Amino acid sequence: MTQKNERDHGTAPEADQDRFIKGVLYIFRRSRVAAVGLVLVVAMMLVAILAPYLAPHDPLGVDLSIRRIPPGSEGHLLGTDHMGRDLLSRIIWGSRVSLQVGVVAVGIGIVAGTALGLIAGFYRGLLETVIMRVIDIMICFPTLLLALAIIAVLGPHMTNTMIAVGVTFTPRFARIVRASVLSIREREYVEAARAIGMNNFRILTRHVLPNALSGMIVFATLSVGSAILIEASLSFLGLGVPPPSPTWGNIVADGRRFLLPSPWISITPGIVIMLTVLGFNFFGDGLRDALDPRLRGERQEQ
Repeated sequence: MTQKNERDHGTAPEADQDRFIKGVLYIFRRSRVAAVGLVLVVAMMLVAILAPYLAPHDPLGVDLSIRRIPPGSEGHLLGTDHMGRDLLSRIIWGSRVSLQVGVVAVGIGIVAGTALGLIAGFYRGLLETVIMRVIDIMICFPTLLLALAIIAVLGPHMTNTMIAVGVTFTPRFARIVRASVLSIREREYVEAARAIGMNNFRILTRHVLPNALSGMIVFATLSVGSAILIEASLSFLGLGVPPPSPTWGNIVADGRRFLLPSPWISITPGIVIMLTVLGFNFFGDGLRDALDPRLRGERQEQ
């Protein structure tokens, strides 16, 4: 009996963790789409981290004598833009800006949205009504339009772009967290915590929040791709990260005037944006399957 209790109580968490990790690995082995997404995400992150070593030229170096040369000419693998700057180097360095804005903006949305969702879902009453009505108003605005309005107030800057994009994701995270909290707060272990005198803050941090994380993690992964797309749109309109800092959005904007004679200036960064967004979406879909308890149960049955 003692050995059985030790096995049940001492090793159960480790066993559950092992089963979860195996379940995640199984999903990514089984789904080619999820595996492709993971490869794309890792590749983009490595490119951003190693940008100083991978970029063959100075991304800000101007040489009008070689402006708009086609890909593969004179040592420029992807050609040059209208100012003679190496396109490959600008795209590599632009990955740093795009990924940084995407990750930090989603982080802002997670922190603010989680706090609002926890408060609204756990405490209910007038506080919930006020929070959710404000969130409903924010959701009524198109994401890009809301980001443009915030940038118009704060001004175009990298930090302001992160804040603007993060604010646009806050109401969505808040709604997801609130929906999870409404279900979790009625479960037996939460009632038991109240019965033994545990205060609300400890209940929220030790019981409610950990059980609401899975859906939030999946949405966060999917949101990074959307945040990168919003940042590229803002930079394309001239309201994101200001020049001369290379971003994928302003590289596309630089080439729109030369789309017919030099289409590679806009098309190449556009393809990179598409692959990055697809990578995060594919990875998020695979992560959603891995965190779905029904799929983990199917794996265990097999």
